[in-house]
Amino acid sequence: MTPIVVVVGRPNVGKSTLFNRLVGASAAIVDDQPGVTRDRNYGDAFLHGRHLTLVDTGGLDPEAENGLARGILTHVMAAIEEADAVLCILDGASDVTEADSRVVGMLRKVGKPVVYVANKVDGPHQSAAAYDIYSLGVPGLLFVSALHGRGIGELQAALVQSLPPDNDSAAPSVEEGVTRLAIFGKPNAGKSSLCNRLTGAERSLVDSTPGTTRDPVDSRFSHKGKVFHIVDTAGIRRRSHIDRNTIEAVSVMRAIRAMEKADVAIVLCDANEGVTEQDARLLGLCLDRGRAVVLGVNKSDLVERGNRRTILESCRTALHFAPWVPLVAVSALTGQGVDELMRVARSASEQFHRRIGTAELNRFMEQVLAKHAPPTHGGKAPRIYYITQVSSAPPLFVGISNAPDYIAEAYKRYVSNQIRKSFGFDATPLIVKFRGREKSTR
Repeated sequence: MTPIVVVVGRPNVGKSTLFNRLVGASAAIVDDQPGVTRDRNYGDAFLHGRHLTLVDTGGLDPEAENGLARGILTHVMAAIEEADAVLCILDGASDVTEADSRVVGMLRKVGKPVVYVANKVDGPHQSAAAYDIYSLGVPGLLFVSALHGRGIGELQAALVQSLPPDNDSAAPSVEEGVTRLAIFGKPNAGKSSLCNRLTGAERSLVDSTPGTTRDPVDSRFSHKGKVFHIVDTAGIRRRSHIDRNTIEAVSVMRAIRAMEKADVAIVLCDANEGVTEQDARLLGLCLDRGRAVVLGVNKSDLVERGNRRTILESCRTALHFAPWVPLVAVSALTGQGVDELMRVARSASEQFHRRIGTAELNRFMEQVLAKHAPPTHGGKAPRIYYITQVSSAPPLFVGISNAPDYIAEAYKRYVSNQIRKSFGFDATPLIVKFRGREKSTR
């Protein structure tokens, strides 16, 4: 699985700025006012050859007594429990505080690798002031400026060194003949009911109260002669709706872990609501992690037959960012559409692991180029020499070109869509990249 690093520190030490620097995007809200970050924010990074997930957290004070601060503490501790390492940010431009001492004291007890950073260190003068942080007894300290990028390379290296060894466990384990599924959705979407129907046992507690499932529940079952391994995950709400005084926060991280172990993610939405903004976010999360996806439109038995087509069309419109995702109308309660859902999930898994031979791909590419060659861009006329599939789960295709940087994104999407159409990739994300020829070392 992709390792998780949680970013912690007292309010206004620059956690979100550093988080954005490491993930390479403005994913977290940054403001000079302390306490802007209240819910955890997730971002993927690729540092020194390792993929990892960073978790930004709210300002931490282990001795806080007010409700909001105690809720933030609950979230931070839940994140640390699930994390592989901790990144502790301290303010290198101000005096050491009692809150800093409490944070460092708490982290000594968590039993996880901790990388300590003095942020806001923009030059030698600030570095001298930051040395006071050593009085907290930290075992090592890195001086960085998240705002200006100083020391980020050293920090990236230290983070990677703090992680468990890379044993390529981020990819789903391949067990011959077994399709690995994970069910996701908002609370009360019917995930546990579907899991129980598939397994033929009350493995998951079913209740109309949202949030009944807290921990992922693993089951194995056979359906139409095929073997499936399925994980029922906790319902994931919008962050603003997560109760800071519950353990629902940790369920989100466990769901992400389950996502990365699956071949296929089944995202359930309620037919009475269609694809909501949160459903779309969940689908996007699955796609970001390269999982094959099937959208199950559950509780379709409660919708009048004449309205089902309208609802499915509405769901399809909402998936404009991934129009290839298959939709299946199901009812976990009555079993309607479940056979079709499993057939589509099995097909999605096969596509997820499919490999296309280079010779076949290049015959395909000749036809694509004859119909529509890459347009001239920036004064360059890109040529594509050949294309090959370099990996699966998800499928990754690499084309070799004389000018890869001048191939427009629109043309990459065109090639991707042609691959889908020609080779039947209609339920899995696929990646198309272009690079130049390797220069000879002779």
